[in-house]
Amino acid sequence: MVWPAPANRKNQTPFVDIFLQQLINGIVLGSIYALVALGYTMVYGILGLINFAHGEVVMIGAMVALTVIQALIGSALPGPLIVALGLGVAIPLCMALGFSIERIAYRPLRKAPRLAPLITAIGVSIVLQNVAMIIWGRQYIAFPPVLPLVRYGIGGATITELQVFIVLLAAAVMAALLFLVHKTRLGRAMRATSQNPEVAGLMGVDINTIISITFIVGSALAAVAGVMVAAYYGLAHYFMGFTLGLKAFTAAVLGGIGNIGGAMLGGLLLGIIESLGAGYIGTLTGGFLGSHYQDVFAFFVLILVLVFRPSGLMGERVAERA
Repeated sequence: MVWPAPANRKNQTPFVDIFLQQLINGIVLGSIYALVALGYTMVYGILGLINFAHGEVVMIGAMVALTVIQALIGSALPGPLIVALGLGVAIPLCMALGFSIERIAYRPLRKAPRLAPLITAIGVSIVLQNVAMIIWGRQYIAFPPVLPLVRYGIGGATITELQVFIVLLAAAVMAALLFLVHKTRLGRAMRATSQNPEVAGLMGVDINTIISITFIVGSALAAVAGVMVAAYYGLAHYFMGFTLGLKAFTAAVLGGIGNIGGAMLGGLLLGIIESLGAGYIGTLTGGFLGSHYQDVFAFFVLILVLVFRPSGLMGERVAERA
């Protein structure tokens, strides 16, 4: 999303202002990608499975939250509280959905050949898309204007309160996840399961419970990201999770699939690369490679990473074998 130039610019936004504006947009977008990428990298870190249905969980979270928000429009409640209530309903529903996906679709295939759960993940993604289409229809659903649009100037660029809130919320959620994984008993069990499930089971760790909790936590992050996307772009759609999921997977690969810190770094870098490619480089090419070709930059980065550094910038998590 490219905000217009400040009104006091006579002809066009200076080159450095475009860079600053797109950098701000990229950090906001990258924060969303990082939250979604964490869901991919957590599941891969424990199961070695790419959960391609994760993008659809993001979409379900956005759709459910929008349904609640629209139902509360006209009430005496303030806008931020309405959004919080929508998020409060979306998070537990997505957590239940993530648990159900793992229990029904993935657990029976845990010892099957690697291709079977991958195909199942794609199938679950298609099923969720069609269920959402049946419930909410094919049309785009607009995000109601319940949040105040306040802009602040930074140099020649602008930033909104919503963008600031998205970055701060994403940072808080990611910090909480790092604390959970590295400082709690549950996090130790997750890391033990990730390194060697058989040995963790012998040490008293309930492997099935830990895997289910991993899906639940990842789905909660997906719900938060879904509401962020709907609020940021002002709309939601039953197909929105597909491209978003692919980009988040690209971010996870960029940072190092299975590496939580790598997913965060990859998400931020991908968002910045996309925004700079759409705005900054688009200006250099006279608009030829502008926002309409924004997705090209993301997948071009994916190709480069897979060719030159398949393990990602921070390296793929490698389990320590006894």
